[in-house]
Amino acid sequence: MNKSQPIGIFDSGVGGTSIWKEIHELLPNEHTIYLSDSKNAPYGLKTQEEIIALSIKNTEKLLELNCKLIVIACNTATTNAIKVLRSSYRIPFIGIEPAIKPAALKSTNKAIGILATRGTLSSELFAQTSELYTKDIQVVEVEGNGLVELIEAGKTNTPEMIGLLQQLLKPMLDARIDYLVLGCSHYPYLIPVLQEILPDTVKIIDSGEAVAKQTKIILAERDLLNDNPEVISNSFFSNANPDVLSSIISSEEQNYNVETLDF
Repeated sequence: MNKSQPIGIFDSGVGGTSIWKEIHELLPNEHTIYLSDSKNAPYGLKTQEEIIALSIKNTEKLLELNCKLIVIACNTATTNAIKVLRSSYRIPFIGIEPAIKPAALKSTNKAIGILATRGTLSSELFAQTSELYTKDIQVVEVEGNGLVELIEAGKTNTPEMIGLLQQLLKPMLDARIDYLVLGCSHYPYLIPVLQEILPDTVKIIDSGEAVAKQTKIILAERDLLNDNPEVISNSFFSNANPDVLSSIISSEEQNYNVETLDF
C-alpha cells in the first residue's frame, strides 16, 4: 500500500455519504472511492448471511479499485460482517455502529432512543454494546422500517416521511428521551425533519465524526496519510439509478464524478 491510494467506502445506498462528508472534511487530501449498493438496499431486512455476502462483494470491488483502507459506512454491515471481513482480508477496516455510549453517558433523563434497522438492532455487536453502557438507562429501540427506501427515492422532506417519523418517534417521546441515537448512516439526512418534530430537549447524535477521526488515526499509525498536495479525486459509483447520489454530492463537492457501475 502507498499514501496516494484512495480510501474506499461502501454502504447499502446513498446514506453512507454522510460518513464520506465527515471523512472528506477531516482528511481533504485523501482520494476517496464510494460504492452505493442501492440495488440491494436496504440491508437491514436481510439475513446475516446475505449481509456478509454483500459486504464481501463490496470489499472485493474496492480492492480491485486499489483502496488502502475500507470504511464500512453502514451500521448493519458493520454489526453483522466486520468480524468476517477483518479475518478474511489484510486491509484495515473501519466500522460504524450506533453511538450508544455517549448518549447513555450524557443522558440526564436516563432515557435514550435508538432509531436503527432490524439488522443492526438484532446483531450480536449491538447487544454487547448496549448491555455494556445502558444498565441504568431506559432504551427505546425502534426499527426505522421504510425510512431508507424513502431516502433512496429522494423523498427526505415529504408528508409521507414526516408522517412515518411521527409514528416511529411516538414511543420515544412517550418515554421522555433526551437523546436520539441515529443507528443508520442514511438517517443523518433526516436531521432537519427530525428537528422539526422533536422537542428542543432531545439531542440527536450519530457516529460520523467518530468514524472520520478513527480513519485518520489508523492511516497515521500505518503511515498512510496522503501528504501530496496534488488534485484530489472523489469517485462515486452506484449500481442503480445514480440521480439521488449525484444530487446529494453535487451540493457539497466540486471535484467529483458519479458513475453507474455494476458490482
